[in-house]
Amino acid sequence: MIQAEHICKSYGNLQVLKDVSLTIQQGEVVSIVGASGAGKTTLLQIIGTLDRPDSGRVLIDGTDVTRLGERQLAAFRNRKIGFVFQFHNLLPEFTALENVCMPALIGGRTMAEAEKDASELLQFLNLSDRATHKPSELSGGEQQRVAVARALINRPTVILADEPSGNLDSTNANELHELFFRLRDHYRQTFVIVTHNSDLARMSDRQITIKDGGIC
Repeated sequence: MIQAEHICKSYGNLQVLKDVSLTIQQGEVVSIVGASGAGKTTLLQIIGTLDRPDSGRVLIDGTDVTRLGERQLAAFRNRKIGFVFQFHNLLPEFTALENVCMPALIGGRTMAEAEKDASELLQFLNLSDRATHKPSELSGGEQQRVAVARALINRPTVILADEPSGNLDSTNANELHELFFRLRDHYRQTFVIVTHNSDLARMSDRQITIKDGGIC
């Protein structure tokens, strides 16, 4: 499903990733762990096509994304990859339902189609009664579940999450962690999660530890 081969990345004189190679199978929930500054988020951004490696390549579902142009990358990202971030990144002027619809509308689907799928996802995540609420009217846990629904709206094959529970209390964090595994079992998607949360890391099918820019 995901194959990274000999990934190197530097910013100026700082080498962040040093010849990183890894393979992640379809349906796996994989945690990437390590100290701050080890290169975890940089690796996730490269896998997610948000950044390009200096050398090496990344294949997702058989496509070498490092060979795609910017327009092709944007289309591929919209179809194949969903993102969940620590701070939700919901648009404050739109309702939960409208926020979830955004990637589908960007992908060219009609509002009716987007709203139908968004409503089904919000129901699955027990948020139907919050669909018309704006982010400021939602709790932190509810906002993060809306962000998860947004990541799922285009039925991507890969979900990438960067410290998804880092801004949640322990109760909401545990609920989010359990949700990832329910989603994996229900939709058979692949999850790659950068986390400092030891409980989530232990729950994962596999942990990948990054240290000093390499896998150890």
